Amino acid sequence: MHRPVLLREAIDALAVRAEGTYVDGTFGRGGHSRAILERLGPQGKLIAMDRDPEAERAARAIADARFSFFRCRFSELGQVLGERRVQGMLFDLGVSSPQLEEAGRGFSFRADGPLDMRMDPTAGESAAQWLARAEQQEITEVIRDYGEERFAKQIAAAIVAARGREPLLRTRQLADLVAQAVRTREPGQDPATRTFQALRIHVNRELEEVSLMLPQALAGLAAGGRLAVISFHSLEDRIVKRFLGRAARPEVPRELPLRASEMPQPTLKLLGRGIKASREEIEQNPRARSATLRVAERSAAPYDPVHHRIEPGARWRN
Repeated sequence: MHRPVLLREAIDALAVRAEGTYVDGTFGRGGHSRAILERLGPQGKLIAMDRDPEAERAARAIADARFSFFRCRFSELGQVLGERRVQGMLFDLGVSSPQLEEAGRGFSFRADGPLDMRMDPTAGESAAQWLARAEQQEITEVIRDYGEERFAKQIAAAIVAARGREPLLRTRQLADLVAQAVRTREPGQDPATRTFQALRIHVNRELEEVSLMLPQALAGLAAGGRLAVISFHSLEDRIVKRFLGRAARPEVPRELPLRASEMPQPTLKLLGRGIKASREEIEQNPRARSATLRVAERSAAPYDPVHHRIEPGARWRN
C-alpha cells in the first residue's frame, strides 16, 4: 500500500480552488491525485503525469471526467500543458514505495531482483546494461556525484573487476560487491544505499528531468497559482531551492540604481521555508524522514525563459 508523503501539507499548500485546473506531476498510485479531486468542484480539472507503466495502469482505476492521465517524463510538461495555464502543480520526486518494494524493478538491494532501476522499463538502458559498458572513471563520477559516496573510487574498481569475471545482473550481486568495497558506513545505513541511489538517478536522468521541468512549470502557472515540490535527497532539494529562490528575486541589472518602491515584481513568492514530515508521519512511514516540501506562488510578473533557465550539465553536487 503506497502512502503519499506529506499528503495533507502538500494538498493544503496548493490551496485548491473548486473550479481550478491542477497538475499532479508524479501520479504514482494516485494518492495525491485522489486528494486533489476531493477538493475540486464539478468544473475543476486534474492533469496527472507519470512515466511508469504501472502508474498508467493504476490511473485507469480513476473513472472521473475531471481527470486525465499522460504517460510522460517531467521534461514533457510543456507539451502536455500546451497553452493552458493552471492554478497549481505538485511534484513528488524520487521513487514510489511500490517501485522500491517490487523486487522485479531492481530499485532496492533488500530483495534480490534484476538490476534494472528504470522508472520506465520500456525505455533506455538498465543499470546492468550501463554498468557493463561504462568506463571505470565514469562509474566513479556517477557514484561520487549522485550518491555523495566517499568510497566511489573503490566501488567503481570493484565493479569493473567483478564484471570481468561474470556479468553483474542482480541487485544482490551489486549490494554484496559494494559491501566488500566500503570500509565503514553510518549506523543503520546499508553500505549499498548511496550506490543504488546514484545509479537510479543516473539511469533515469532524474536531476536533469527536474531541472528541465521547473522552468516549464513556472511558465505554465497562472498568476496566483502555486508550485509544490517534495524532494527526498539533498541533490534534488538543492536544485529546487535554488530555482525557487532565483525566481523569487527581482530581475534587475546590478548597475541599475533603483529605490525599493521601483523594484520590479519577482516571478515567484516563496511561501515559508522547507516543510518536513511530522514525528507521527515518520513513525507510520519511515520514508517520510528525508522528505522536504517547498512551495511558491506565481505572481503576475512576465515570465522570462532565459532568466529562469537552468544551465544543462551543471555540477549537481556544487
